[in-house]
Amino acid sequence: MNKVRAGCVVVIKRLTASPETNQRLREMGFGEEQRVKVVTLQNNVLCQVCNARLGLSAKLAESILVQQTELRRLAA
Repeated sequence: MNKVRAGCVVVIKRLTASPETNQRLREMGFGEEQRVKVVTLQNNVLCQVCNARLGLSAKLAESILVQQTELRRLAA
């Protein structure tokens, strides 16, 4: 996820962290097929998911494999 440009909407395809970390990501809303908007990419990745903004470390974002969508905005 850390290679996507800010403002893009992506769909999570696969989580590649440890099983415990993957479970925690799913609990936070970062599950497979979930749409996520990447808000900013700096030292950390700020995302909008499930009507909340959450920050991820670059290393953790690297473990989230995504596919970019044609949509530019998340529906409210």
